[in-house]
Amino acid sequence: MMSKVILTAALNGVLTDPARFNVPVTPEEMARAARGARDAGASIVHIHYRAQKPGRGHLPSWDPAVAAAITEAIRAEVPDIIVNSTTGTIGPDIAGPLDCLRAVRPEIAAANAGTLNYLKATSEGQWAWPPMVFDNPVEKLQAYLDAMAEIGAVPEFECFDIGIVRSVSLYQQVGMVRRPPQVNFVMGVASGMPADPDLLPILLKYLPAGASWQTTVIGRAEVWAVHRRAAELGGHLRTGLEDTFYLPDGSRADGNARLIEQLASLAREAGREVASPAETRAILSL
Repeated sequence: MMSKVILTAALNGVLTDPARFNVPVTPEEMARAARGARDAGASIVHIHYRAQKPGRGHLPSWDPAVAAAITEAIRAEVPDIIVNSTTGTIGPDIAGPLDCLRAVRPEIAAANAGTLNYLKATSEGQWAWPPMVFDNPVEKLQAYLDAMAEIGAVPEFECFDIGIVRSVSLYQQVGMVRRPPQVNFVMGVASGMPADPDLLPILLKYLPAGASWQTTVIGRAEVWAVHRRAAELGGHLRTGLEDTFYLPDGSRADGNARLIEQLASLAREAGREVASPAETRAILSL
């Protein structure tokens, strides 16, 4: 009998403009989105903090007061939900993300496990945005891991490419990781791993010893085949408006709850039952 599957709702992402897409930004919106995702089967919400000034909600915020207000609203609305906080930022100045971790004290926190040229091209042959480096050198990751250990948060190693997956084993080997790691295969970024279900069995060959794993799949219709294969192979699953706006039939999702409903249905079709928050805490040793 296959193990229970943990569902994570990625509620809003880092830059999606709420004037164009229905992403939650304010504490009240985030709390409502978390309630809908929990009712649909999610036991974890992955959250980004967004600027609260009118018209600025498409920009990230590293103000610990904003982070605390959002997280407190979520916990008040859904007391048993597990909060997974972002830490992803560009450049060496990580004082803001560290302050947010300490203010929020999440049970899980994202730990970007390696550096990536973050690229995308348009159909007209232009860069979709200026080429950028998503820099995550070892010393930066170590600072995050130290803060997570300080507050008791479990790191979730976000891996955008197969070399980054292999790096987690090296972190384990040198003592940066002192518990079985939690690995997140991030698939669908144009310059990273593709959203290809055939890639999953290969990735599992390089999974660190004792690791749990999940997929984050970015894109449109192609994401659902990867989620299905991950469910069949025993992985945990994540979706939400950070990752896709589209349901399996190609229609636009009106919120995170509809995406989680689809993910739960797909998991059950693969013979998996959905884990409750209490079961999730036990599975991940939170």
